[in-house]
Amino acid sequence: MDTRTASTPAPTSSPAPATSPASLVVVLGRTTGIGGETLGGKAARLGEMIEAGLPVPPAFCLTTGLFDLFLRETGLGAEIRAAEARDADPGVIRELITAREIPEPLTRAIVAAYEELGRPRVAVRSSACREDSAAQSFAGQHDTVLDVSGDQDLLDAVKVCWASLWSDRAAAYRDGTGPAGSIAVVVQEMVQADVSGVLFTVDPVGARPNRLVVEACCGLGEGLVSGRVSSDFFVVDDRTLEVIEEHVRYKVTKCAPLAPGRIGMTKVDAADRNAPCLTREQLGVLARLAVEVRSHYGTEQDIEWAMRDGELHLLQTRPVTTRPPDRATADGERSPYLTRQSDPVQQGTLWSRMDIGEIFVGLMSPLGLSFAQYYQRNVHGDCAAALGVRDTGDVSLQMGFFQGHVYLNISYTAYLLGQCLPTRDQRHFTKRFVSEEVDLAAYKNPFGTFPGGVEDLLSTVHWVQATATEMLSMKQRAEEMAGSRLYEFDRARQLDLTRMSRRELDAELTRYLGYFHDAHVGYMPYYINAFGFYGILTELCASWLGADGDNLQNRIKTDMSSLRTVASAQEIWGVAQAAKARPRVLKIIDEAPLDEIEERLRGDAEGRAFWDAQVEPFLRANGTRGRQEMELTHPRWIDDPSYIFQMIRRYAADGISVDDLMGRSRAHAEGDGRAVLEKLPLAKRKVLETVISMYSLCSELRETTRMSMITSIWLVRNVVYEVGGRLVAEGVLHSPDEIAFLEFEDVRAYLAGDATEREAFSRAELDERRRLHEYHNRLPEPPLTFVGEHDITQAVRPAADGTRLEGLGSSPGRIMGRARIVEDLVWQADEFQPGEVLVTRYTDASWTPLFAIAGAVVTDIGSMLSHSSIVSREFNVPSVVNTKHATQRINTGDLIVVDGDTGVVEVVEG
Repeated sequence: MDTRTASTPAPTSSPAPATSPASLVVVLGRTTGIGGETLGGKAARLGEMIEAGLPVPPAFCLTTGLFDLFLRETGLGAEIRAAEARDADPGVIRELITAREIPEPLTRAIVAAYEELGRPRVAVRSSACREDSAAQSFAGQHDTVLDVSGDQDLLDAVKVCWASLWSDRAAAYRDGTGPAGSIAVVVQEMVQADVSGVLFTVDPVGARPNRLVVEACCGLGEGLVSGRVSSDFFVVDDRTLEVIEEHVRYKVTKCAPLAPGRIGMTKVDAADRNAPCLTREQLGVLARLAVEVRSHYGTEQDIEWAMRDGELHLLQTRPVTTRPPDRATADGERSPYLTRQSDPVQQGTLWSRMDIGEIFVGLMSPLGLSFAQYYQRNVHGDCAAALGVRDTGDVSLQMGFFQGHVYLNISYTAYLLGQCLPTRDQRHFTKRFVSEEVDLAAYKNPFGTFPGGVEDLLSTVHWVQATATEMLSMKQRAEEMAGSRLYEFDRARQLDLTRMSRRELDAELTRYLGYFHDAHVGYMPYYINAFGFYGILTELCASWLGADGDNLQNRIKTDMSSLRTVASAQEIWGVAQAAKARPRVLKIIDEAPLDEIEERLRGDAEGRAFWDAQVEPFLRANGTRGRQEMELTHPRWIDDPSYIFQMIRRYAADGISVDDLMGRSRAHAEGDGRAVLEKLPLAKRKVLETVISMYSLCSELRETTRMSMITSIWLVRNVVYEVGGRLVAEGVLHSPDEIAFLEFEDVRAYLAGDATEREAFSRAELDERRRLHEYHNRLPEPPLTFVGEHDITQAVRPAADGTRLEGLGSSPGRIMGRARIVEDLVWQADEFQPGEVLVTRYTDASWTPLFAIAGAVVTDIGSMLSHSSIVSREFNVPSVVNTKHATQRINTGDLIVVDGDTGVVEVVEG
């Protein structure tokens, strides 16, 4: 990187050395005739906006001339040139700047301008010469220091911003586009925002005309920029200034000042979580300002804004520098197929994301999607072979990807499974994955049926042999998988990935991907066989028991010892009881901030003993669990035990006996099951008992080996995040949050090759993936199942005044309780009160501990065999799933009736 010109004053942009320091500090709004070479891109635009009468907080600028004078007066210019000549790491240059005192004349000039501003709390922002240009925005590449107060803190913040001209990320961003140039600094009155956000005067992804796109979050905008908070999404017509689209998210956390000079995450007030960040009137005012800014500059703008006490402030504007990708438009993305198929296949394929292993539930990041595609290419076909499928077909057709979600190609999978005797009739498989959105009466598989004749005979023989082998080996394989899981887990915890070379990391990832393959292939027969025996059980119950057989197959599942996800809740309760027996330990858990509990426990003698005796064994058994496990960006319990500590607090505080709760549910189920079975003739009873026994065995082995499967994903995640950490250190990524926008194959290629970090990972592609992910995140939830293509522009939105929701009753019972919308487990586990109705979009294994204290469960999506349904039945908790819009139509605190028999949820008191 050549940055030598940055240390030499540009003759046309900086005053002569004799110029006084005071003249090199400019009050913005008095900048007519002073260009971006002196003020930097950000400050120049802020000055123009103030002069145009726009509501911009008052600010002053330390010009590039002042920076150049600092280099000359301190002798740093020569030191920096020498460091560059020996190709020193940019960090060396940054340390040279931040360690040097600002000369007294410059200090007086800066402090005088601060005094004139009124000495408020300020935001100190870098303003590089090439920043916010039409060609490159340099957004986020240089440093900002927020909530600064006092002379010395201001001077230190200025040096941080100056030094960021040599930040790794800025160098990576401008790589190949010329020298660094010089840098100015903006000191602007800090807006302690109630609401912040960004407004695009053109849809940055969809590109539909006359649309002003607004993203708004509670608190400071840094939370939105980093992707750590939920935001509301609005579209305003730029002709009428009316809101034409609105998507209000449930907002749990915000970025805000925690103490003077300290910015961090805190909770959104309960009353504001479901409410729109902005009123229609406020959106109209903001839209009017945006149109004015666009008109002033004559080009589309990306505007940062903030609101305090109802007053809007514009913080920054820059030209929109991106074009939407073809596939991201609302009208263009309609099929999960990644390549165009023949019309009969394109229009006739049945797609489903119902119950596909829980690990794929919900919106996935670009990293998660690319890892799912790796699974599809390298693992899924062998999983089919493990089921006795002789011809595993074209793996590219077996799964699809739509609006950030993973779908299973039910049509092609049913065609392939036609080689197996139990699924020779495709309807046995197809109906299992269809929600009420699809009417199978008119459906016809575009792939037809698997070839008959000799091919059919060969496939049948192959399936019989494979199934016989599986029945003989299933128990032993499960034992081997359980043992290998603990070995790989213990081995991984002893490794220090940070000390490994790239070649060593590549070898470790190769090892983990091999284990990932074997764990998934070994797990799949248990999953499918449990599903198969459950299907047989359902049909026999309906045929032989009539009304008495209703839900018998569900009651049988309430033997919780066969479900590891339920057992984990019992084990957390056990850890909580052990903590209660140690008041000192419980005090640490109750009073320490979540992110400090582990350190404080380990640093205390009694706490360390508790950690070793209770927490470590729990984490060894359950620590690789997490939400949406195929999504690599989500930390597992062992990576971040905050959720575990939240549940320990809750279980200890409320005196809950999970053993009692589980015992009542189990006794109720067993009594009902025995009574129903006694009514059958002996022969039929024996058949049902055999089916039940095989279902129970496969379910137990499925749950045992599932831990191997999710541990294998955790192992891969460890290497990916080690690579991500190195990319952050090199400045290729701005923060760990951007690991979500990596492509898994790029990580593999980087570890296996010789390309540098900056050569292997494209900033343009990272930004493109981020924009597409943000676009998907604000779309309506796509359907669980659909045939052919789905047009989101035709998606039905819920009525604003609806008080009744109809879904699928998946666990019987009727209960009235107060609703609790849960969006974020870690941040909200401590808020959830026993007996409340858990209302969320979907659940997976990591949510199970909440079920032990919930009065009922309501989800936006799900089916009879989704996680929320199964575990609700395990805990004997009423449940309604697939309501579509519960999280949008119900507010925390609403009194609601949940009827798990009829599938109806009603708000009876708002």
